[in-house]
Amino acid sequence: MTLRQQLFAVKSMALLKQEMASENRLRRVLGPVTLTALGVGAIIGAGIFVLTGLAANVYAGPGLTLSFVVAGFGCALAALCYAEFASMAPVAGSAYTYAYATLGELLAWIIGWDLILEYAVASSTVAHGWSHYFMSFLKLFDITVPPHWAASPIDFDPATHAWVQTGAYCNLPAGLVVLLITVILVIGIRESARFNAAMVVLKLVVVLFVISFGSMYIRVENWSPYLPYGATGVFKGAAYIFFAYIGFDSVSTHAEEARNPQRDVPIGIIASLALCTVLYILVAAVLTGMVPYHQIDLDAPVAQAFAARGLPVAVFLISLGAVVGITSVLLVLLLSQARILLAMARDGLISYNFFGAVHPRFRTPHNATILTGVLVAIVGASFPLKILADLVNIGTLMAFVIVCAAVLVMRRTNPDSPRPFRTPFVPAVPLLGVASNLLMMFFLGWENWLRLFVWLAIGLAIYFGYSRHHSKLALEAKAPPARRQAHRR
Repeated sequence: MTLRQQLFAVKSMALLKQEMASENRLRRVLGPVTLTALGVGAIIGAGIFVLTGLAANVYAGPGLTLSFVVAGFGCALAALCYAEFASMAPVAGSAYTYAYATLGELLAWIIGWDLILEYAVASSTVAHGWSHYFMSFLKLFDITVPPHWAASPIDFDPATHAWVQTGAYCNLPAGLVVLLITVILVIGIRESARFNAAMVVLKLVVVLFVISFGSMYIRVENWSPYLPYGATGVFKGAAYIFFAYIGFDSVSTHAEEARNPQRDVPIGIIASLALCTVLYILVAAVLTGMVPYHQIDLDAPVAQAFAARGLPVAVFLISLGAVVGITSVLLVLLLSQARILLAMARDGLISYNFFGAVHPRFRTPHNATILTGVLVAIVGASFPLKILADLVNIGTLMAFVIVCAAVLVMRRTNPDSPRPFRTPFVPAVPLLGVASNLLMMFFLGWENWLRLFVWLAIGLAIYFGYSRHHSKLALEAKAPPARRQAHRR
């Protein structure tokens, strides 16, 4: 196999199905309700409880509701494409696996490396948001965390484009919560899913409380002007709060653990996204109606909106719900990260002996989970929230663009493959998905494009230095036919 052939080599659907039948696979224990709960658990969290403050204050104003519509539209198009792939190839790996089956090994590596960025940095961002609400919750009981242990040691000044020291040692609560969730994830997927489901119920109750109770304190004049930053502000806001939607795609990373993946995974993806989009729009309307957009708090905007109205009991409930809700997001993101690493390890692109190891008792990828947890804890405790959120957004948008494009490729290269769920209105839906997500990427600024290119450059160095020499697909192609057949059996 020449280098060019290897770079564009694809995994056949037959090979993917063969992997599903192997001994070293994950346990199928998740149904449609649990998968939907995992999606909701990953979606509703830091995005709505934390990032709405900056998005309304700096970017969109009351037009934040339109920002959620724009971001939700792009996600909905990508979700329909994800659902088709998840029903065709219900194995761990999400967009990485889909790219390997359609666009070739190099682009699969790029998207896999991109997903590592998405889930790891998203987890760090969520841990940051959790820390803000946790400390706000503690203050209700007159408990404070020493300032040196409550903030990132470095920050980024957008005015001077320079890093500055804050004087803090680290954001200790952010690091500790990641390590706690890591322990839970190593124990097992069934236990993790139950823990997540309980947190999702509480989180939904709090969100519905914010919408119903907060609507009584809306002042219509706070919605005027509705678009203080114009249409550009709406799109900038959409690109920033796009982070709030990250999570529905994580449902597809658990396809290998679904009892009936061809049916249940598309249900989980679409149901979780639809439910959360409606809730987001309503919460944004309430928040900007309760507080003038330029006065919305940046760290704990929802809780502080109720505090400004002198409602301490509501602040207690919201802070508690935010702490629990953001915990569930962190759980699902860390859960998904380990599955991406497992899929790449199975293909030989990263060390199989380490990342591909499945715990003999818990049947979880414990090595990948522990390493991810430690690194995420360090990053979450060390870097500022906004830098992390922007980096996650551009990486995720890139993944969505590739998945939408991959549907068009798969329809041409594998037209007869069974598709229990079919993306409707092809090619319109995938093309609109590519266009809308690319548009949001362009509103994230050149600094984020630079960080993305640096990350991808590191990934390419690893691929050409290690991965292409250990690729299972390439090694099988070089093996004698008899040995290749024996290996597949």
